[in-house]
Amino acid sequence: MKTAGIDGCPAGWMAIDFDESNPRYWVIRETDELDDVFGEYDRIFIDIPIGVNDVEYVRECDEILRRELGPDYKASVFNPPIRSALYAPTYAEACMQSYSANEKKVSIQAWNITPKIREVDQLLQKNEEYRDKIFESHPELLFKRLNGGGSILQKKQTTKGLKHRLELIKKQKPVATDFYRNIKEEFRRNEVAEDDIVDAMVLAFFADKSVNDEIKKLPEDPEKDSEGLPMAIHYV
Repeated sequence: MKTAGIDGCPAGWMAIDFDESNPRYWVIRETDELDDVFGEYDRIFIDIPIGVNDVEYVRECDEILRRELGPDYKASVFNPPIRSALYAPTYAEACMQSYSANEKKVSIQAWNITPKIREVDQLLQKNEEYRDKIFESHPELLFKRLNGGGSILQKKQTTKGLKHRLELIKKQKPVATDFYRNIKEEFRRNEVAEDDIVDAMVLAFFADKSVNDEIKKLPEDPEKDSEGLPMAIHYV
């Protein structure tokens, strides 16, 4: 089974494959490339909201995830726009759509990742077979699992926090050492940030781990959105 982890980055998407016989990394820059990867791989863990509400401002899975991560990390969980706002042409229009539905505006953080949410949403609508192999996940939840259930004390934007996360991955996948160094050398920071690398790595590790271990989700019985997409955070 071919597995990969994908995290958004300024250049597009950072992708990692920890296949023991042919581990690799690459940057996905165009939607057609992402489509090809979705078609090629059997299982992908991706850090992007999949499935959005029509009216409610907060998805149940995000509310549960914030409680799971704790107060220090709840800010890393963004509320995605509702479906009408997701396809609004401008931020102002998205806020109007959202406010008319639930009296809440779209946060600027959520709006900044809206193009990527929309990109994945369109691919999953166009190709229903992708829905059984593309799983929304969250790196901070996975790092918590990798850390024995304990939260990492330092944020990933700090040197100590980044180093701790990388060390956790290297213990499981020694090739991560070379990957991290090579990616930093090959791509500029305005293409791939350091935290994009470790996030893609932990997503890739757990996608690979899910081949033999049961995939769990928050919530356990998620609801689907109006397009039939499950709203859940997956982990192992």
